Amino acid sequence: MKQTSLNIIAIGIFVLTMSALLGPIFNVSPLIPAIATFSVLVLATIDTLGWQGQGGMIIVDLVEGTSSERRDRIICHEAGHFLVAYLLEIPVSGYALSAWEAFRQGQSAQGGVRFDDQKLAAQLQKGIISDQLVDRYCTVWMAGIAAEDLVYGNAEGGAEDRAKITAILTQLKRPGESKLKQSWASLQARSLLENHQSAYKALVEAMTERASVSDCYQAIHQHLSVHQN
Repeated sequence: MKQTSLNIIAIGIFVLTMSALLGPIFNVSPLIPAIATFSVLVLATIDTLGWQGQGGMIIVDLVEGTSSERRDRIICHEAGHFLVAYLLEIPVSGYALSAWEAFRQGQSAQGGVRFDDQKLAAQLQKGIISDQLVDRYCTVWMAGIAAEDLVYGNAEGGAEDRAKITAILTQLKRPGESKLKQSWASLQARSLLENHQSAYKALVEAMTERASVSDCYQAIHQHLSVHQN
């Protein structure tokens, strides 16, 4: 069961317990909190089984997304993925900065940068994948963590990015390399971001305005050209 749905269930149980304790004091019928809690549990179950936890993710995202610092961190993180993908010539097909945005775009309710990874999938299907391609994708996946660490001095997100590296190395029967590859890729991503800070800042501004992928590409290209000149 998704962690978000588990959190909703835990909240429901907590509310029911507190209502049982405080209900008599405030003269509240025990049926009201019981019905409300039961409804929450039913919805959480439907969400988990039918929507794969997407509803819970949207609710949690909407609540947590009210923090401007959190929104800034998300943009910082995703811009790291986007820029490094551009620099390593991995096409970006789209992005969403919240679960709700992703849902509205017809994607699974999880924000993030989406890549055109057909080449990776094709090589994995054949069972033959170049180390160079693995390194490029690992660097892109770790770029969000590297961007957060570069801007804030620490990273709050990135667990799923690390999991992707573990998953692909496990599929390649090299699970023991996961932590070393994460560290290496993080350093590579950080170096790219440090060497292209003007392009990164321009991309952050563009993504804050929800610019299209092509406009984001243009913002990066303009600042890379200035840097090269």
